[in-house]
Amino acid sequence: MFKVLVTDHISSKGLDILNSDPEIDLDYQPEIRWEELLEIIEEYHAIITRSRTPVTEELLERAKNLKVVGRAGVGVDNVDLEACSRRGILVVNAPGANTIGAAELTIAHLYTVLRKLHLAHESMMRGEWNRKKFMGEELDGKIVGIIGLGNVGSQVAIRCKASGATVIAYDPYIPREKGDRLGVELVDTLDELIKRSDIISLHCPLTEETRGMIGAREFEMMKDGVYFINCARGGIVDEDAMYEYMKKGKFAGIGLDVFGKEPPDDRIRRIFEFPNISLSPHIGANTYESQDKVAVKIAQQVIAALKGQFVEAAVNAPFTVTEGFENIKAFLLLAERLGSFLTQYAGGNFKELNVEVRGSIAEHIKPITAYLLKGFLQPILDRPVNIINAPFLAKERGINIIESAREEGLVFKDFIKITATQNGKEHVVGGTAFYGQIPKIMLVDGYWIDIDPEGVILMFENKDVPGVIAKIGEILARHNINIAGFRLGRLEKGKIALGALQLDEKVNEAILEEIQDIPEIIKAKQIIL
Repeated sequence: MFKVLVTDHISSKGLDILNSDPEIDLDYQPEIRWEELLEIIEEYHAIITRSRTPVTEELLERAKNLKVVGRAGVGVDNVDLEACSRRGILVVNAPGANTIGAAELTIAHLYTVLRKLHLAHESMMRGEWNRKKFMGEELDGKIVGIIGLGNVGSQVAIRCKASGATVIAYDPYIPREKGDRLGVELVDTLDELIKRSDIISLHCPLTEETRGMIGAREFEMMKDGVYFINCARGGIVDEDAMYEYMKKGKFAGIGLDVFGKEPPDDRIRRIFEFPNISLSPHIGANTYESQDKVAVKIAQQVIAALKGQFVEAAVNAPFTVTEGFENIKAFLLLAERLGSFLTQYAGGNFKELNVEVRGSIAEHIKPITAYLLKGFLQPILDRPVNIINAPFLAKERGINIIESAREEGLVFKDFIKITATQNGKEHVVGGTAFYGQIPKIMLVDGYWIDIDPEGVILMFENKDVPGVIAKIGEILARHNINIAGFRLGRLEKGKIALGALQLDEKVNEAILEEIQDIPEIIKAKQIIL
């Protein structure tokens, strides 16, 4: 019998699932005081919380029998993940349960600003009857640009198409087959989407790649009279730049459910002064249906975890490094870094990953693959990715994983090689750990090279002629960026070379554009490991 304590209010749908399982002894105390919780937590095998209850080191020290922490929602800010992992306590959450709620809120904001419904309502409440003042626009016939064609973005696309709109989308990590199934045109660049769209709606996660992605440059590029909706994450948008373009009259309407700081501070609240803006306080998941789904999913996840079954929504590793893994820790780190390098260098839009492991480490191909997928997916997702949920997330994105174990290689005794393919195109990365301790990336797209997989790496392909490194060095020196190391690989003298500069700090987009403008440079990419 497993004892489960629920310390916050959740839907009765989830409680019914827990109560109906003969192996679960449920204790529902949604108003329990912290002091009382500390006194009783020792006897429970699982705890289910929302945001009210912090799962801290203090609590975990007393939770001698705790095996699972269930967070009824997506965010786990109130859970000490590191402390849970150290104790082998699995943390699970309920991602995706609010997909429909978030999509419908997006549509609600969109229709509100298209038809000026919020302004018409206020006018009526003042006793006015001014029909001419509230001339609006129709969604039918508009071009809707969706940035991020994931779960929520796909649902928004379906609803916009049903209203007669043409939908285009930008998402470099989604295969074109998905766009074809939805009847959505996937464009190659964000700039193209911004320039073509009458309506722009954000549905991408907040990552290092997307933080501040929509700023002054992008607002300037948008059509005059554009409609702009953000029900994704506040940090994606530069709100200072948005305010400046609102003053210029750039937008026909804006709908916002999320903000860079929540609740918004005075700096953000400046944008509230404009009449053509529809606002809500981050309520994308605030529907009865979403809360039912959250409760049902977290109940199912906790039960599965307690019974040792596969858990798709784990947000931390359920085991510590065993003695068997201790000897390959450097290769596990290498696998994770190879995956992250591959995504950042070649993109994450692949249908197939072939993982080849050579030598004595081949017996550990499963954890190596899991660490690889963790590194591969983390740069493109805003939810926690670990070695438990990474294979599930890869499957969810339609990625076929092929594993193969081989004998010792001719060049390196132990070697990890990943071949990523999509639409006939292929990218290859590989590496080893010297003396079993020092991870190295040794192979990139056919070029033999020697890269330390850590820190800031500036990768570039160039025509193999004299003076290229000097030109790059001059740009970096002018911006006071120090070079920590340099490696070069080439297949044939005078053809194409691949370079890797290890830098002491990151370069910004302006510096990267300067480097890409060097005539001999074919491609330049910054990698953060």
